[in-house]
Amino acid sequence: MNQPFTRPPLAFVDARVVDPSQNLDDQRTVLVEDGKIKAIEAHVAPSLLEAEYEIIDCRDKVLIPGLIDFQVRTGEPGSEHEETLVSASQAAVAGGVTTIITQPDTNPVIDDIALVDFITRSAGANAVCNVKVMGALTKGLAGKEMSELRLMREAGAVAFTNCKRPLTDARIMRRALSYARDFDGLVIHHCDEPSLSEGGVMNEGEMATRLGLPGIPKIAEVIMLERDLRLVEITGGRYHAASLSCAESVNLIRQAKKRGLNVTAGASVNNATLNENDIGSYRTFFKLSPPLRLEEDRMAVVEGIKDGTIDVVHSDHTPRDVDMKRHPFADASNGAVGLESLLAALLRLVHNDDLDLSDLIRVTANNPANLIAQQSGTIKKGANADLALLDIDMPWILDEAGLKSFSKNTAFEGARFTGRCIQTFVDGMEVYRLG
Repeated sequence: MNQPFTRPPLAFVDARVVDPSQNLDDQRTVLVEDGKIKAIEAHVAPSLLEAEYEIIDCRDKVLIPGLIDFQVRTGEPGSEHEETLVSASQAAVAGGVTTIITQPDTNPVIDDIALVDFITRSAGANAVCNVKVMGALTKGLAGKEMSELRLMREAGAVAFTNCKRPLTDARIMRRALSYARDFDGLVIHHCDEPSLSEGGVMNEGEMATRLGLPGIPKIAEVIMLERDLRLVEITGGRYHAASLSCAESVNLIRQAKKRGLNVTAGASVNNATLNENDIGSYRTFFKLSPPLRLEEDRMAVVEGIKDGTIDVVHSDHTPRDVDMKRHPFADASNGAVGLESLLAALLRLVHNDDLDLSDLIRVTANNPANLIAQQSGTIKKGANADLALLDIDMPWILDEAGLKSFSKNTAFEGARFTGRCIQTFVDGMEVYRLG
């Protein structure tokens, strides 16, 4: 990231600090120097603070680790009219996200070291948050030939995925898991058996029948996940199911973890907070992949977050321009932007007592950082000072015109939220302030 501001040492005074990585939810003063967390103190003498630090009064505010969004599609390179690294990073920090992990489904596909290096350099020069890159699991995402995973890892790729193009060739998936295991590489897969889901545009069931739309059965997700878990069992590879959407999948991961498999799982904020009824009168902003499921599936995803089965919740940020969404529901593109609404949407679950704030931080900061071995996602002493300051009681309405993303295809248009990021810091520098 660039450095839009230079800052003296900072003292976040009298904040409610929430960081489940150290079982902390208490009033503290956090000291930041040289971009790192220097100390977390119950009390610091005012005379010392005034002499050495710039004071940030955090009374009635919550200080959390900056969020790490595990699944962000940007349009750069190739579709800069939809999103750029700069606009995505500005959207991120407005939502309390201090690190985004980009998907490789760009044009060209990020499947070699030169492109990993290009994204890393471009983001380092222009973005206002940290940007990490996922490399393509197969060349061109075509599913025919494995990419040079180790070389991309050495160039900075933090994980490998075939994005939303499922890898149907089990032999290649087995090879990828085996090969990546040797350097502790993380293989991420969007579980979908295309021969079962092809032609579907929403969850298969009564609602789809009523709307006259072709459905996507849950079994398309479940059967691919079951295959992958068998391959993990015989290879010992490190595997992450990207976006689970139904109760059966959550339970499969729960059982796999009990068996000791090296697996983790993620879910989109959309599948944690919305259900198929939100589609209403063919609202194309709710056309998503995986699709919105039944309320009982949404509740299963939330239960999976609470009990640790779901490790990561991401925005599935997918910018689409108007021309790709202004179509009949069946013909519109999948996807919605989400960087700026990820935190606020999850706070709905906290205010409804479905989740604790600690649960939210664990799946959006602590766990993502651990999966990609980053010194962030926590407020422990010595960690990077990537922080978000929240007013969790602030009411506001999401106005799509005010989004910082180039694309405005939000699934939360006009949504009433309670709780908002008011300041964001990356490496101890302020990169966003509300208003």
